[in-house]
Amino acid sequence: METKLPADSRNPAPFHRGEMDAQERAGVREQMARVGAVVMRDYMPEQHREFFPLLPTLLLGGVDRHDEVWASILWGEPGFVSSPDKRTLRIEALPAAQDPLADSMQPGRRLGALGLQFETRRRNRANGIISDLDGHGFTLAVQQSFGNCPKYIQTREIANAAAEATGGEVLTGDGALPREAAALIRRSDTFFIATAAEAATGAAHGVDVSHRGGRPGFVSVDADGTLCWPDFVGNNFFNTIGNLTADGRAGLLFIDFAQGDLLQLTGSASVEWEGERLRRFAGAKRLLRFSGTRWLLRKKAFPLRWALQEPSPHLDHTGVWDQ
Repeated sequence: METKLPADSRNPAPFHRGEMDAQERAGVREQMARVGAVVMRDYMPEQHREFFPLLPTLLLGGVDRHDEVWASILWGEPGFVSSPDKRTLRIEALPAAQDPLADSMQPGRRLGALGLQFETRRRNRANGIISDLDGHGFTLAVQQSFGNCPKYIQTREIANAAAEATGGEVLTGDGALPREAAALIRRSDTFFIATAAEAATGAAHGVDVSHRGGRPGFVSVDADGTLCWPDFVGNNFFNTIGNLTADGRAGLLFIDFAQGDLLQLTGSASVEWEGERLRRFAGAKRLLRFSGTRWLLRKKAFPLRWALQEPSPHLDHTGVWDQ
């Protein structure tokens, strides 16, 4: 049986006002109006329904009870995510008790979901509403489904996997990042960003989580703790930047693929469309700057270990920077 959504819970427009403003600024609005009508769906095509059960992980973006945005990750044996029908995902996992999203997993709450297969660089999005919740997992009523190109994804393969997370030390704070957290950011070639614009736009699909990739060091940590990274040529959907244009809240997730540490940050982000600093980043179209308000470092919380296989060939068109 298909999940039934509230009559007013679907937005027929493929993009909300913030996304359209960003597309206009980038000069692609007319093009994306045509593309969006074709590729942005309120249901999952069959290939997406077959894709999610192949994955051992699922990325999430959500809003906690303090209205802060966080990015997170769930894991399980392949098949822990399934699709009973074209508008439903069933996830047999829940955020850990220490995860900032744990307390906000309630029916009616919006989530962004991203399935990413590192081995093949495939990635698909499924954004929607929690329609059911129990002690084993939850059901996501999908309202927006679309695929993404493989750009900037580094291929990785699972080197080994523990039966479960070992649950190491948990550090948290609302001030400066500890040295080990800053070091993780500076050596990362991948992170994930969650954004939300539902309050500002009324868009049913205003919660989202997205992948970002670059050469190690593409994310800098300034002396005041501000993070900055270049934004390269993408698919021109501007889901992340559109949400930031409309709202500004953001959550970041960095994964230590070798050690299993998870670093989550929440705060606000802004877009720099021009300026001297942008010109120093070869290949960058924009810069994004993130100011954090809270952070959480969960050591050895992630049981999978991934070995880097091949950097994205699209990085050949970007620079190398000293941070």
